[in-house]
Amino acid sequence: ITSTLTDYKGNKIDESKFLTSAKTNQSVAFQLPKMQVVKPNLWSPESPYLYLATTKLIDYKTGKILDEIKTPVGLRFFSFDADKGFFLNGKPYKLMGASRHQDYAGLGNAVPKTLQVKDVELLKDMGSNFLRVAHYPQDQAVLEACDRLGILAAVEIPIVNEITESVAFTANSKAMQLEMIKQNYNHPSIIIWAYMNEVLLRMRHHDDPERKKQYLANIEKLAQELEDLTRKTDPNRYTLMSNHGDVNGYIKAGLTKIPMLVGWNLYQGWYGGKSEDFGPALDKIHQQIPDKPMLITEFGADVDPRIHAFAPIRFDKSLEYGMLYHQIYLKDILKRPFVAGAAVWNLADFSSATREETMPHVNNKGLLTLDRKPKNTFFLYKANLQTKPFLKIGDGSWSFRSGVADSNQNEFVQLVQVISNTDSVELFANGKSLGKKVVTERVSNWDFPFKDGLNQISAVSIDKGIKIEDKVNINFVVQPRWFKDAQTFKQINILLGSQRQFIDHKNQVWLPSKIFEANSWGSIGGEAFKVKGNSRQSYGSDKNINGTIDDPIYQTQLVGLEAYQLAVP
Repeated sequence: ITSTLTDYKGNKIDESKFLTSAKTNQSVAFQLPKMQVVKPNLWSPESPYLYLATTKLIDYKTGKILDEIKTPVGLRFFSFDADKGFFLNGKPYKLMGASRHQDYAGLGNAVPKTLQVKDVELLKDMGSNFLRVAHYPQDQAVLEACDRLGILAAVEIPIVNEITESVAFTANSKAMQLEMIKQNYNHPSIIIWAYMNEVLLRMRHHDDPERKKQYLANIEKLAQELEDLTRKTDPNRYTLMSNHGDVNGYIKAGLTKIPMLVGWNLYQGWYGGKSEDFGPALDKIHQQIPDKPMLITEFGADVDPRIHAFAPIRFDKSLEYGMLYHQIYLKDILKRPFVAGAAVWNLADFSSATREETMPHVNNKGLLTLDRKPKNTFFLYKANLQTKPFLKIGDGSWSFRSGVADSNQNEFVQLVQVISNTDSVELFANGKSLGKKVVTERVSNWDFPFKDGLNQISAVSIDKGIKIEDKVNINFVVQPRWFKDAQTFKQINILLGSQRQFIDHKNQVWLPSKIFEANSWGSIGGEAFKVKGNSRQSYGSDKNINGTIDDPIYQTQLVGLEAYQLAVP
C-alpha cells in the first residue's frame, strides 16, 4: 500500500508505504507511516489550498495496481475558546453562515449535484465561511464544494426533537454517527461532528414525573454514548449538540456538560418576545455556562417575498420585518467574541409538510427562495460579511408596486432600502439626485417619490475612488385617494383587516384597506379578524386556504363591518 502526497501542480511532496498480507475477503487494519510537509500551505476560507493524496493497493509480486483512491488533503489546525471564540491556524475567525436543507423547488430531495454545489457557491458569494449541514449528512458534492471553496462545516445525524427508548434506536444512532464520521473523515472543511437537535422540544410524560425523569436519563445516556464514540473515532474534531431556547431544561438534564460545544437555536422576536431580547439572552447563557464554547445554530424570521409592510410587526411574514430582525441579530452576534459562530436558519426556503400560514407547506426563513432567488436578507448578510465593496437596491425584483396617492394625486412616497457596506449612498429618481445618506448598519432607508408608471431608481457609491452602482426599473400604480379626480383609474385590489401589501401570482398588488374618509373610499366600522388563542399573529388566520396559492388575500377580513364605501363619480 502506497500513498503519495502531491501539491496542486502535481509535484511530489512525500510518500508513505506499508506492506501487509491478506487472504481473499479478509479485512486488515493498517496505518501508514506519517508523511512530512515542510512549510505547508495551510487551508483557510481565504486560501483553501488542497494537496492530493493518491493511495494505491499494489500486488507485491506482480506490481499490478489493484485499486487506487485520490483524496484531497487540506492542512489546518483549529480550536474553540469559551470567551474568545474560534481560531483557525492561530487566527481568530467568527464562524458566520447558514444551515441547509437539500430540497429544491419542483425537485424535492432529488437535487442534482450541480444545484447542490450551487448552494455552497451562493453561501460563499454571501461572504460566509460556515455551513451547518442539517439535520442529516448530505450529498458528498456539498462537502467537496466546502473543501474547494473554503467553507468550514458542521455535520450531524438526524436525532431531532425526541428519541425512542429502545435498543434498536440506540444501535441505529451509533451506526449513523460512526458511518457519518468514517465517510466524511478526510474533508478538511469539517470541524464539528453533531448528533442531537432540540432533543427536549417534544418532551414526553408530562403527567408522570418519574417516567419523565427516566426519559431524560435515557436521553443523557444516549448523548454520552454518542459523545464517547465520536471522540474515540475522531479525537481531532469538536462535538456539538444544538438545543432550543429552554436553557435551564438542558442544564438540568445534564446535556450541556456532554458535548465540547453547545449550539443554541434562538428565536426571540419571532416565536415570542422581541428581537431586542436576543442580545441579553446570549449574555445570560454565557453567564450560566461560562466554560463552554457557544454557537448560535439557528435563528431566523419567515420572509414571504410576496408580502410587504411599512409598519412591520412580528409574524406578518414581511420582507421589512425580516430585515429589522436580522439587523438586530447580526449586530448582537458580531459584537460578542464569546459567540464563536452563527448559522442562519436557513440558507433557502424549504418544504415543511405541516406548515400552513401564508405559503402553505413551505418554511420561509430562508435567505433565498425555494428556487434560490435572493431576498433582501441575503444581501444584508453579504454587505456585512463580504470585504469587497458592495451595493444593492433592496428587492429590485419587486418590480410591480402600488400605493394610495398622497395629497399629490400623481405621487406616492414608499420605502426603498439600499444595502451596502460603503459609508454613504447617493440615490437618483429618474436621473434626478435625491441627495446622499450615510449607511447605518449596512442599510440606508429612502422615502422614494414614486410616480404613476415606470420609475428608474439608481444608487451610487464611491469607495476608495471606485464607483459602484445598481439600477432597477419599477412599474408603479398610484391608486387614487379621490375617485372624482382619477383620470386613468382601472382597478384596485383591497385587503380587508390587513396591514400588509401582497403581490399575487398575476403580479397584481393588493393594498391594505383604510378607514373611509369623505369623498374617498374605505371601510365603515368593523375590526380586524384574529384567531383566538393565536399569540404569534396579531391579525388574520394562519390556516391553509384551499383552492388558491394566494392565501394572504383570504386570510384576513373585517369582522362587524357596517359598510364599505367608494365615492365614485
